[in-house]
Amino acid sequence: MAEKRPDHSFSLQGTALVTGASSGLGRHYAEFLARAGLDLILVARRADELKELAEGVLQRHGRAATVLPTDLTDRAARRALMAEVTDRGVQVDVLVNNAGFGTKGNFAELEPDRIIREIELNCVALTELARHFLPGMIERRHGAIINIASTAGFQPWPTMSVYGATKAYVRSFSQALWSETRGTGVRVLSVCPGATDTEWMANTGSPGMLPRRRTTEQVVQSTFRALNRDALEVVDGPLNRLTSFVAAVAPARVVLPIARQWAKG
Repeated sequence: MAEKRPDHSFSLQGTALVTGASSGLGRHYAEFLARAGLDLILVARRADELKELAEGVLQRHGRAATVLPTDLTDRAARRALMAEVTDRGVQVDVLVNNAGFGTKGNFAELEPDRIIREIELNCVALTELARHFLPGMIERRHGAIINIASTAGFQPWPTMSVYGATKAYVRSFSQALWSETRGTGVRVLSVCPGATDTEWMANTGSPGMLPRRRTTEQVVQSTFRALNRDALEVVDGPLNRLTSFVAAVAPARVVLPIARQWAKG
């Protein structure tokens, strides 16, 4: 008789906090989690979109969704958000650090303030939220942190230099947390989408870049399959997995011209 494979499935329960929830991947993560039976805390700058999503989640899935409009690039606003969640007595069982943006252009020509906000959102906010909610998860011996990195984090990306560097940080940070949380009942997953059909491209200032895109539903499904495997990291899509592997092992002098061509898209 064949030996049964161990069941590593993760129990989705309680409350999930999703950043960047007003559109794109964040919206689809919120819908998936509500459908799985979790209540939600929805975070993004656009209050109207969050309220519309919250009403839809209640109607479609019967789950409560708290709307907390927040500019996560602002440190004071982030701390107010964390204090608000604490004051409400809500335990965050799943944290989806999805909010982020990129900027296209030669580094020397980019707006300095936008660069700082990009790093603040993609790296600092993600780290601060993880640090705030992880201890409670460890204490309860149950929880998950899902950090959205990118295939851009596998190699330097000329004309998207800051974005690629921030996503390399997210990958490294998430993998270290995955190791640190072994045996605690908490799972940490780095998710690396490639080009995905969201508003992200338009927000870079180059909406036509990388036209061959995966759907948000494909990325979300890849995420939770990987979480159930207790995976360290997931790269969404076979072609993205292949190109990410090649980018990680090939010499930088080979990878850099190819990455520049991708950015021209």
